[in-house]
Amino acid sequence: MDNEFPENIPQASQGDAAEAEEISSPEHGPNIIARWMETLLQMGLGESILRVGTNALSLIVVFMVIALMQRFYREAPTPVAVQGALAAAPTPTPSMDVEVVPPPVNTLFTGIPRMALLHTTIPSRPRLEITKYTVQQGDTVFGIAEKYGLDPQTILWGNYFILLDDPHNLVAGQELTILPTNGTYYEWQEGDGLNGVAKFFGVKPEDIVNYPGNHLDPDKVGDFAHPNIEPGAWLIIPGGRREFVSWSAPLGVTRDNPAIAAVLGPGACDAVSGGAVGYGTFVWPANQHYLSGFDYSPETNHRGIDIAGHLGAGVFATDAGVVVYAGWNNYGYGNMIMIDHGTGFQSLYAHLNEIYVGCGQSVGQGDPIGAIGSTGRSSGAHLHFELMTSRYGKVNPWDFLPPP
Repeated sequence: MDNEFPENIPQASQGDAAEAEEISSPEHGPNIIARWMETLLQMGLGESILRVGTNALSLIVVFMVIALMQRFYREAPTPVAVQGALAAAPTPTPSMDVEVVPPPVNTLFTGIPRMALLHTTIPSRPRLEITKYTVQQGDTVFGIAEKYGLDPQTILWGNYFILLDDPHNLVAGQELTILPTNGTYYEWQEGDGLNGVAKFFGVKPEDIVNYPGNHLDPDKVGDFAHPNIEPGAWLIIPGGRREFVSWSAPLGVTRDNPAIAAVLGPGACDAVSGGAVGYGTFVWPANQHYLSGFDYSPETNHRGIDIAGHLGAGVFATDAGVVVYAGWNNYGYGNMIMIDHGTGFQSLYAHLNEIYVGCGQSVGQGDPIGAIGSTGRSSGAHLHFELMTSRYGKVNPWDFLPPP
């Protein structure tokens, strides 16, 4: 057979040959991509394809970094100590009761931690022992009591033989006994019983025996009726109270029986028949209508008011009546006048510089009877004024005087 092509096989044209040559050439791929990109740009899709490509490239970079990191840690050498620990046999994990496991601490919401303070305030312990205090110029029973956190009457009850239950007796230089708690102070007497002493002061026997400041051993005290307590021993009566002893003026000094005031001093009068009778109303006994010293205070046995006034200023009868005491008082009131008003009331005027009236004299309401002074136990010129009745005793003058 001849080496010729069969007649029925068509021969390629020159154009087809050129196309075939283009497809088989190495530049064929880029040319096609270029033509595709040109076609896409003509369709307006170029920007979208660029964004998609950029995102895809970013993802590829991230995946490559992750793969490289994993490979690095897998191939990293293990330290010798760790290798030994890994080579050891695994230790079984102990079982734990879930209920006893403390809850995790939320460190995000624990608040501000409390810092230690360099200056810590330590509560003061109660005082149990007697304290001595020297009275200073200008001191008062009220001020001393406040200084030690006590009631004013405790200062008086702890110093009866110095102050005689009278706050006016306070003088600079005196040494006072300051009790550690509110109450009274008592000197044990031969034959005393705990039951009787406790009843007198309104407390229980155990209150006296068990108070640490008294240093009593309950086992050694023995029978409360005949306790083993040394006569002359001073005992603190915590919470104890007693009536004040008043030396200023007895109650019920009337025109019919003024001699009961003889114990007060030479100003006592004889009995008086008749005389002026008051109206049952009262006027201020001084020109000033305010205090210059102590107020009415039964708690400190000050049952009057100290009215302001300069030395020599007038003193007036608060109501009509008869003079039943006019003269010196031996118990701190200095020059003193008492008037019986015949209505159940009596009035008292103390520390006078001068006295203008005498025993048995009738006076009218508002009449001048003396002058303000500072006689007796007084720290300055003022008028000590009291109102009293035979039935109710000393009353608060503020309740009867007109408003200032």
